[in-house]
Amino acid sequence: MPPRPTCHLIRPESTYEGKQGLTYFAGIATETVGSSGICMHILTMPPGARAKAHLHENHETAIYVLSGEVHTWYGDRLEQHIVVKAGDLFYIPAGVPHLPANLSDSPSSAVIARTDPNEQESVVLLPELDALVA
Repeated sequence: MPPRPTCHLIRPESTYEGKQGLTYFAGIATETVGSSGICMHILTMPPGARAKAHLHENHETAIYVLSGEVHTWYGDRLEQHIVVKAGDLFYIPAGVPHLPANLSDSPSSAVIARTDPNEQESVVLLPELDALVA
């Protein structure tokens, strides 16, 4: 008989390098707690940090910005642009190319939740789009 599910406490102290080129604090994921339908972690982008252009092939992303602001370009050719600020919620559907960057002088932190419990499995890098954002 499999073990009965139980609650887990995660203190976001350890980090990992995402395919996107950013450092994430480890959080809720299959790898840490055995979750089967959700992943949630914290990302702090230092001033000047920029992700690689990418998409999440099979999962949606919800972001709540705790501090700072992040510019995000999105769309098939990263033709759309939005500035997401502290207190904002931002949704990225599965399959939408995007590239976030912290262009400010201050760090920006956010809570990120995804519908794929294996956070990095459906990340697809799009190097052909990186040069579209100066």
